[in-house]
Amino acid sequence: MKILVTGATGDVGRHVVRGLAERGLPVRAFVRDRDRAARALGPGVELATGDLADRGSLRRAMSGADRLFLACGNVPAQVEHECAAIDAAKAAGVTRVVKLSGPAPDLDSPLVFDSWHGAIERHLTGSGLPAVTLRPRTYMTNLLAYAPAIARTGMLFAPAGTAEISFVDPRDVAGVAVECLAAEELEGRAHTLTGPEAITFERVAHELAAAIGRPVRYVHVTDEDARHAMTADGLPPMVADAVVAIFAAQRAGLMATTTRAVREVTGRQPRSITEFVRDHAHMFGSAPAPAPAPR
Repeated sequence: MKILVTGATGDVGRHVVRGLAERGLPVRAFVRDRDRAARALGPGVELATGDLADRGSLRRAMSGADRLFLACGNVPAQVEHECAAIDAAKAAGVTRVVKLSGPAPDLDSPLVFDSWHGAIERHLTGSGLPAVTLRPRTYMTNLLAYAPAIARTGMLFAPAGTAEISFVDPRDVAGVAVECLAAEELEGRAHTLTGPEAITFERVAHELAAAIGRPVRYVHVTDEDARHAMTADGLPPMVADAVVAIFAAQRAGLMATTTRAVREVTGRQPRSITEFVRDHAHMFGSAPAPAPAPR
């Protein structure tokens, strides 16, 4: 059995590759930059170079693959790219697709990324391929975008208000993906993935402070201020608008519930925010070690 992993160097994909390799399963990583991928994934991983926009490279990567992990970044051509991968998988005789989707895929969703995922899931269903969709709520790794400001100012700025958000660690999403790809039988069609609890950004700041050993304060900002800051940092206006809309959905309580899916599929409790910030404390600017006492 050969498993093809797209998005193989992403926050989820790289853990999928490693998880499959650790089980001794033949895995092929579909990557754009072979040298970068080799550094990120380590030795012993078969690499197929190409791009989801290149139908020829897709066909070559799919050749001999039995199962597919389908992931793509939120780029304007995401629907086209993932649908092309689905078509290539069907043509190659792939027998199972595990798709990394959005939290609430729906063609009519006001959230642009969920609308895109709704279109892709519809195409996947129409293909007739046996498939599982993974629907993570909000990744804990999204918090890493705030790391430079926290390291510099000790403040966490976001338009989150008092929203309770069921963050999930990408490592747990990958763990579910590995189980779904490796299992003999296909169980379940869609899994909504969350961490063990819904937390506020105030709580995130508290956990960060404990992990890095210095104060971190959460500061609520308006949607407009957040949009301006993101575009000033170089984010395309469409993406900034999408992020602001996601925060609005979180403030409305749409991402406050949790599920048991990670534990039910993997047999392990999902990682907590405490574990995540502890593992990534160095990125947020840990407090320097105290100077040795004079003798």
